Amino acid sequence: MKFSQFIFRNYRYDPTASTLSMQYRFSEGPSFEEKLIFDFTPRQLSPAEEAVLDRIFQLIFLLSGVSYYKAFIPKSLICEAFALDPNTAGFLHGFYEKGLAEFAFKNMISLHSHFQIQSSPVLNDPPTELDLPRKTCVPVGGGKDSLVTIECLRRSGEPLVLFSLGDAEPIASCIEAAQLPSIRVHRRLDTALFKLNQAGALNGHVPITGILSAIALACAVMSGFDAIAMSNEYSASAPNLSIDGIDINHQFSKSLEFERDFSNYIAQAISPSIAYFSLLRPYSEIEIARRFAKHPQYFGRFRSCNTAFKQLPAARGRHWCCNCPKCRFVFLALAPFVAKPELAGIFGQNLLDDPAQRDGFAELCGLQKYKPFECVGETSESAAVMRHLADHTEWREDKVVRGLNADFPALQQMNEGQYRALFEMRTPHRVPTAYLAMLDACG
Repeated sequence: MKFSQFIFRNYRYDPTASTLSMQYRFSEGPSFEEKLIFDFTPRQLSPAEEAVLDRIFQLIFLLSGVSYYKAFIPKSLICEAFALDPNTAGFLHGFYEKGLAEFAFKNMISLHSHFQIQSSPVLNDPPTELDLPRKTCVPVGGGKDSLVTIECLRRSGEPLVLFSLGDAEPIASCIEAAQLPSIRVHRRLDTALFKLNQAGALNGHVPITGILSAIALACAVMSGFDAIAMSNEYSASAPNLSIDGIDINHQFSKSLEFERDFSNYIAQAISPSIAYFSLLRPYSEIEIARRFAKHPQYFGRFRSCNTAFKQLPAARGRHWCCNCPKCRFVFLALAPFVAKPELAGIFGQNLLDDPAQRDGFAELCGLQKYKPFECVGETSESAAVMRHLADHTEWREDKVVRGLNADFPALQQMNEGQYRALFEMRTPHRVPTAYLAMLDACG
């Protein structure tokens, strides 16, 4: 089934229900309506804040369309709801093309120069300065990284509010343990999309963190805070692979490239009064794991395994599945810092002593294929840890550790200096100076 156009039809915010409705359609094809429910009481807004909020709603509307566009990937995208200026169209094009690179690779198609987003030479209102409360929002995803950000900023005395998209159990549990003010938004995708996927429409990974970031931006105005501190690490910028000069990065919307583009767009088209950055950008996943290990109050609550975050609540797993790249990577990253009985207790088993996990760990270490399409660290990080564990009295006899280090010369040739380098601060990053001091203070 082919359609010539994907159309952004309209969006509407209902303040009585705190709900943003967004409509999309394919020309002469199916239509969709998605809803965002802001599950908190918004503060009273000034006319200037209401105008800024409407611009953010437009951005959410445009970014969220990627979930529907990918079903048939037509060559033309048109916005009927408002005139699209060239700057916004350019930002949107990059988000769709790079954010859908993994989707295109897995579906054996190319989006490079495949589509155009129609724009008009319109002059938009200049960005608006706002007087927002001095407070930092930390989006919580249920994994270790956002918890490190929370505890670092808490220790520094920074006023905080936590943000979640959805109500998956690990997210709710971590927020409960943090005992900080929180706000929540629910995203309701149109079920017609799932039916199309079941019927054979194209499907795959979308840049969800970009959509989440825009929703958090709306919450900055509605709830009242002036900074959004993400928890994306340095390695999120590393592509899984490159083909014909095109980078394919599962974590594109967590990358420094997206962070820069998104921040610039906020400052130039919405408001320079809201800061957006990743606090953990200067660090490797392993340094973040080291810091997380200092907070055992979260050990029984956090979870990165994708089974916990499926669209249908009834299909969500309640434990680490112990058979996916994310489970393996988190286990490996924490192994140098958490005692073996405690780590095995978190996951329900010792993954590094299970021969069936060998190929999965080899893939993480770059010894097979390419880095898995998951939110995991660089292969060099995993390899350095695996080599380090070969000399660790607690882990060196485990079957995966012993087997990989014995069978792969690439691991044998690594040295302890490569492991120690994982704890060094890295550049470039965009952490504001005041927050960088907080990061240094809680090492």
